[in-house]
Amino acid sequence: MRFVKLAAALTACAVVGALGTPVAVAQSACADLGGEVNAEGTCRVHVQNRTYTLTMTFPDDYPDQQALVAYLTQARDGFVNVAENPDARNLPYELDARGTGYRSGPPNGGTRSVVFTMWENVGGVRPQSYYQAFNWNVAKRAPITFDTLFKPGAQPMPVLYREVNRYLEHQLGTMNPVSEAAGLDPANYQHFALTDDELIFFFSPGQLLPPSAGPVQASVPRSAVASMLAV
Repeated sequence: MRFVKLAAALTACAVVGALGTPVAVAQSACADLGGEVNAEGTCRVHVQNRTYTLTMTFPDDYPDQQALVAYLTQARDGFVNVAENPDARNLPYELDARGTGYRSGPPNGGTRSVVFTMWENVGGVRPQSYYQAFNWNVAKRAPITFDTLFKPGAQPMPVLYREVNRYLEHQLGTMNPVSEAAGLDPANYQHFALTDDELIFFFSPGQLLPPSAGPVQASVPRSAVASMLAV
């Protein structure tokens, strides 16, 4: 129950943050979270005490730093509140948020993406893992969502379902691992990243496959959907 409430709060925050305007000084994002930027340009936040361990990393050059800060602040505060609750059991708890950066196109255009792999242990039977993605259109200076990823009127779902199913068939060695209902549902494709060659989708446990399969990702060749992309 703790995880369900926390995940719901993070989802709501992600929607709000994604709609925000990038902060004027990107360098302040890492400092806002109490982190430090290393020589590779990665912000790292780490806190460890008797009740919890918290680690967050993300690229410090993502254009919409405000969205990342808003999401991670909500994740941190919700997690700490759970860990410091007097009724908390099986301490210490752990939250690990690791953001991986992706990009496509030229430096002054194209897209930028950051996908967080969230790993959380708040004393339950087993740790929870899920994804949160952020995407940015550099030329338009605007967030990219699944709804704005494709041109108006495009019908990408049959292609995405076919390519994702094919990819997971190869990875899992199982024929047609994704059901048609799940594979054609746009709600399952909200977390993605763009590169010059691929459109990568990230699926939290239970979205495309049974929860026991854990989090999975699948790559769709960009050429398969290029004519439909709006970015």
